[in-house]
Amino acid sequence: MVARLKKLALAAAVAALAAPAVAGPTLLFDATDRQVLYAEDADDQWHPASLTKIMTAYVTFDALKEGKLTMAGKIGCSELANSQSPSKIGLPVGAEMTVEKALQALIVKSANDVAVMLAEAVSGSQEAFVARMNDTAARLGMTRTKFVNANGLPAPEQVTTARDLAKLAAAVVRDYPEHAELWSMLEVRIGKLRLHSHNGLLSNYAGADGMKTGFICDSGYNIVATATREGRKLVAVVLGETSGGGRTVRAANLLEHGFHTLHWKALFKPQTLDTMPIPEDAKGPATMRQSIASFDCGGRRPVARAKKKGEGQAVSEKAGKQKAPAKKAKSAQKAAAGPQQ
Repeated sequence: MVARLKKLALAAAVAALAAPAVAGPTLLFDATDRQVLYAEDADDQWHPASLTKIMTAYVTFDALKEGKLTMAGKIGCSELANSQSPSKIGLPVGAEMTVEKALQALIVKSANDVAVMLAEAVSGSQEAFVARMNDTAARLGMTRTKFVNANGLPAPEQVTTARDLAKLAAAVVRDYPEHAELWSMLEVRIGKLRLHSHNGLLSNYAGADGMKTGFICDSGYNIVATATREGRKLVAVVLGETSGGGRTVRAANLLEHGFHTLHWKALFKPQTLDTMPIPEDAKGPATMRQSIASFDCGGRRPVARAKKKGEGQAVSEKAGKQKAPAKKAKSAQKAAAGPQQ
């Protein structure tokens, strides 16, 4: 584990020499007392992509608590669920799965069809479920968030902020510790399928124990990541990285920064998720589409070049572009690696 962490750090240093700065909102906080340890553009709106599914899971947990669903109960695949774009399980119309397996597929596989299946099971329709998502967001104090679907597929009006996602993550940790295992699963089996998590921190960072990744072209690569050491749980929110490895490295750097500075920062009584003021110039949603090295997003793939003998051997395959936990004007650190959903 230590060796892997060193590889992530080395990847950040290597890519800093060549990568242009592309900054997205970030926030780091202590889940115990909601104290903010680092924040950058935390109230700028952003497209959540599959981080939407954190709210989908939270509302489903509410329904389980209310007795509307049971973990062993089965839910069906409708035509609407079947029609969703990948990532998906691909169940045929009329097929069923248990709520427990559905939640696992939602979180580990980030299955868009399963998100709709859960929405319809909880509220009868995706539209009614989305209304409940927005009501829940308002109750949790997510003041700059709006949901229009249950899975995070591209929709111009579907927006959130790093602070709002932090409030949601804090609510998940506080209200539903009995479901903590779902967020830390490395893989899930559904029939003959073995589905693996996109959260690179779970296998590369000491203490990592959740939560969820997300990607669409407009959002770039997003992650809400949790880690626990010596009884303290920190949560990092990273939005708008240009690669899957980049979000992993950025989140790892933020968490490491937090664990190293947690005690002395407490002496200065940092602001909390609730007391930190919203800047008057907080921005609306941006797009990362032209910054993503993919023809699917309209960008250009990086030009391949021959490697010298031994070059890049110490860099983890999962490492990517990152920016260090410091102000953008003073931060040029990035890391590079292959794409990841």
